[in-house]
Amino acid sequence: MRYGFTTGSCAAAASKAAAYMLLTGLKKTEITIETPKGIPYRANILDIMRSENEVRCAVEKDGGDDPDITTGTWICAKVSYAEESVKEQIIIEGGIGVGRVTKPGLDQPVGNAAINRVPREMIKKEVLEVCRLADYKGSLRIEISVPEGEKLCERTFNPRLGIVDGISILGTSGIVEPMSSQALIDTIRIELRQRRVLGYDYVAVSPGNYGLEFIRKTYGYDLDKSVKCSNFIGATIDMAVEMGFQKMLLTGHIGKLIKVAGGIMNTHSKEADCRMELLAAFSVKEQIEPLQVRRILECVTTEEAVSIIEESGKLQQVMEQIAKRICYYMENRAGGKMKTDCILFSSEYGELAKSKGAEEWFILLGREQAR
Repeated sequence: MRYGFTTGSCAAAASKAAAYMLLTGLKKTEITIETPKGIPYRANILDIMRSENEVRCAVEKDGGDDPDITTGTWICAKVSYAEESVKEQIIIEGGIGVGRVTKPGLDQPVGNAAINRVPREMIKKEVLEVCRLADYKGSLRIEISVPEGEKLCERTFNPRLGIVDGISILGTSGIVEPMSSQALIDTIRIELRQRRVLGYDYVAVSPGNYGLEFIRKTYGYDLDKSVKCSNFIGATIDMAVEMGFQKMLLTGHIGKLIKVAGGIMNTHSKEADCRMELLAAFSVKEQIEPLQVRRILECVTTEEAVSIIEESGKLQQVMEQIAKRICYYMENRAGGKMKTDCILFSSEYGELAKSKGAEEWFILLGREQAR
């Protein structure tokens, strides 16, 4: 299946092309950037409008074979000279069709344009490359816009998350990998089989890149030796049992794994989303005040809910109960044929809890790392 490129990659490419045309005076109809994944992105530059002090252009979003609602949308960048009093060399702003953050707990603080951290880094890196090429040491103002963004926003989770008036500029790898369920499950099966063939009867899994990165940074375990299970936690357990694995460690963000604590084995939001209800239920069990429980139910992100639980002074107790319940449902899915452990984390608080057997994994993984 053909991969595509994120809105972040499109924004970076449009910004680089606009900056190049502004600083050199030359027209640019295609541009190449390097994505964080290391895959080059060669983009066609559309809708070019140039003047002495600013340049505007667009890149058409290509989601590849992923069923992405933003495919075909123009991601636009306007680059202009910033006033001399500005201290930052690159100022990144959101224009029409780019959402605005109104609630805490998201990638950007309240009030900022919903242009996430990695796309901001990509834009800055590519534009600074042009500045060095043109020997320009002044400041540039970059405005990202999406003409159809306000309309598309209604078909995303942005309104629910507290992002208004547009879509988000997203992406951690710069590329969009096709989300065919069967293709993903087949990939998980291959990775598990490869590990089993190497003689391992234990496996560390995580829903996505954030979990694997957390394992690497916190515990020094190479993410390349873990298996990314996406939303298919139940199917991954089934396949691991079928192949004869004896132990599994599941590491993930509270936003995903809280669902497993409710017995939900496909954590995609389209399948189920009872994150706040489950966090509220565990909070009630630990006798957190009703007013705080009500606030948890009104949260839009688990990070926000975790901060409320932390305020109660019972964060550790609540998270330990959640970790126990996650292991209960995982072992129930495995039919008692595989021992399971889990580690929960959040972006703000780091490690939230781990099951009793998780410490043994550090020994196992450490030995494997040393080979």
